[in-house]
Amino acid sequence: MTARDAILGRLRAAVPAAPQGAHAAAARDAGLEARIDAHFGARREMPPLSPVQLAQRMQAALEAVRAQAWCAGSDEWPALLAARMLEAGVRRVVVDTATPEGRMLRAALPDAIEPVAFDRPLQDWKAELFGTVDAGFTVARSGIAATGTLVLAPDAVTPRTVSLVPPLHVALVYAHTLHADLHAALHAERWQDSMPTNLVLATGPSRTSDIQQTLAFGAHGPRWTWVVIVTDKETAQ
Repeated sequence: MTARDAILGRLRAAVPAAPQGAHAAAARDAGLEARIDAHFGARREMPPLSPVQLAQRMQAALEAVRAQAWCAGSDEWPALLAARMLEAGVRRVVVDTATPEGRMLRAALPDAIEPVAFDRPLQDWKAELFGTVDAGFTVARSGIAATGTLVLAPDAVTPRTVSLVPPLHVALVYAHTLHADLHAALHAERWQDSMPTNLVLATGPSRTSDIQQTLAFGAHGPRWTWVVIVTDKETAQ
């Protein structure tokens, strides 16, 4: 027997025999789920954080990953984003006309900023999108406060390209949709029952590093990320 055979033999002997049958497998899976739930439940604050507290934690987590984040009311955020984009020199922004949020932002934009709709096949305006558009606006499905992660569900009106190609990704997320952590998001939104085919988790601007650990932003996505957290929900109802 070789040393390899001896090591593998000890490893196999240490693994308990797996129970057989569908009922045994279901019981094993249920036990694993229970242990996972208990682990995250023990780590979570009690009582649960309020939407305002989750918004504050989300903002801090975003700033920790070099994103810019603000909390604003439902009647304040369009003017806030319009002013910030004007100050930053944004001249063209992809923003849809199909959602209430998209229409609100369009109405708040000054004449110096041109709103552009993603209403053509990508191949028809790829050079224009990559070469002349400064920002893309999306509304997040929800957010994960512990990590500052946006949960995006791209669709035909606002495809993944909107948050990926422009150098600035501007996102809106409602405080009442925030979750404490990924485990809470998965359970509250019941991803296991109806998870979208294209659910994207985005945490701050795109960043990568080479073998020398030199950090670079914008290599594989937006160089800057702005997030406004709406701390009331009049516009969401």
